[in-house]
Amino acid sequence: MPIPDRQVLDDFTAEQTDLYHLLAGLDDRDWTRPTPAAGWNVGDQVSHLAQTEEIARDTAIGGPQSLGAEVERYGGDGQAMLDAGVERGRTMTPSEVLDWWWTAAARNRESLAALDSSVRVPWGLGMGWRAFVTARLMEHWAHGLDVRAGVGQPGTDTARLRHVAWIGFNALPYAFQIAGVSAPEGRTLRVELVPPKEESRWSFGPEDATDCLRGPAGEWCRRAVQRATVDEVPNLVAEGPLAELALRHARAFL
Repeated sequence: MPIPDRQVLDDFTAEQTDLYHLLAGLDDRDWTRPTPAAGWNVGDQVSHLAQTEEIARDTAIGGPQSLGAEVERYGGDGQAMLDAGVERGRTMTPSEVLDWWWTAAARNRESLAALDSSVRVPWGLGMGWRAFVTARLMEHWAHGLDVRAGVGQPGTDTARLRHVAWIGFNALPYAFQIAGVSAPEGRTLRVELVPPKEESRWSFGPEDATDCLRGPAGEWCRRAVQRATVDEVPNLVAEGPLAELALRHARAFL
């Protein structure tokens, strides 16, 4: 059953709230712990989320700190822009970084809630409202995995992963483009996933697809956000050459 567009905003709120409760319970030493992202500690992860929430909000509403304007401010260097956000956070205390992110997150959610779901957001190649909110949820879940790994507090997968699974599937053409590969002619793909809790399986793509990728939703989502290698998702089974490409090259972010 399709997910109503507006439900993703509620789930985005829940995803951010879960992360907030984790971060609020950490001590200052925890904020300096390294995460799987090379060179980034827990505080850096949260600074990145704070900066991108500010940029996401202005991109969605046409504010001065939009993605295009910020990249241009750094001479077209998107990585330099992101590095500046991390450096900004390094001048703050953990409580200040937490407040920066949580304030930016609340403002972004408020702005997204006020937008009509038919709008297009000029983020990357352009995204619809649902995809944009989903992308922000996905980003928080992915960086939340990094934070949890850093502090040794693995979370529990929830039904919110359906959004991550959905955007991972829909981003496959982009992922193939980035990887420099092409989908085999005449092949179609269906992804069938086992959700975190007992309920109907999640499926994306036509029922009569030539290829199928099957397995646990958590493993597919971790591949889609590149937090797991192919070897680390042994329960994902790819049947057909297009499914194999999807498993190898899944990428749900810019």
